[in-house]
Amino acid sequence: MSDLERAKAVLTGDDSFGCAACRTDVNGHVDVLTGTGRGVRPLLQWLATGQRLDEYAAADRVVGKGAALLYVRLGVAAVYAQTMSEAGLAALQAHHIDSSYGTLIPVILNRSRTGMCPIEQSVVDIDDPVQAEPAIRAAVAKLMRR
Repeated sequence: MSDLERAKAVLTGDDSFGCAACRTDVNGHVDVLTGTGRGVRPLLQWLATGQRLDEYAAADRVVGKGAALLYVRLGVAAVYAQTMSEAGLAALQAHHIDSSYGTLIPVILNRSRTGMCPIEQSVVDIDDPVQAEPAIRAAVAKLMRR
């Protein structure tokens, strides 16, 4: 089983996981990381703790451009999303990250489905993963104040 297949199986095996990442080292040891919580929260938590995902394959429920840029920042080798936005796919491809999806959609909508997701909106004009992180954190903080 590939790391990406394993990450997908971990993700779909537990509804509490928002994302999963797997890496097999040269000795065959498999490292599995899981993230709980909605949206980009698990990715921001990994970044805050200094976690790197070099050579990991990740599976996520929803990947828009914001999540894609955070995955780039984390250093993943591959990303699968059950649902991925066109901008998320373009961001991953621009950074040479293998990407696949179950469903590709034009844009990630907000929870009330009345407009663009605030996280996706926060990076609409940003392509640099380093610049994306503070913009996403600011958008999350704004959402938390509501």
